Amino acid sequence: RRRDHQGSPELPDRDDGLSMAITGAHSIIYSKNADADRAFFRDVLKFPFVDVHDGWLIFGLPPAEVAIHPDEKNDVREFYLMCDDVHAFVAEMKAKSVECSELHQQPWGMLVQITLPGGGKLGVYQPRHARPPAA
Repeated sequence: RRRDHQGSPELPDRDDGLSMAITGAHSIIYSKNADADRAFFRDVLKFPFVDVHDGWLIFGLPPAEVAIHPDEKNDVREFYLMCDDVHAFVAEMKAKSVECSELHQQPWGMLVQITLPGGGKLGVYQPRHARPPAA
């Protein structure tokens, strides 16, 4: 077992023989009302979290993946959550008075945009593509 540089809980040893220093990913959502959006992730989406100081919450995420798409420019990123049943997700969000867009069929899955309390949009989709194993 190994520890990260901050002395956080022990991380499992890699079983692939590599000693790569990448241990996770950290995504950031910028918000005009960060407190309200943090409460949404905590109370509505029920994501696990740690309070790193004075209500500054960092949330655990489900397994993740990253895709690299061709584009004319660099430094463009998008963040989506994924679910197994987007229709059930939309019904649950509407029951909690969360604004949801119409569903949009994309080649890669069925997409909805939810509106966060801070006014930002967050895409959630039910993937049609294969899911890779976790790194």
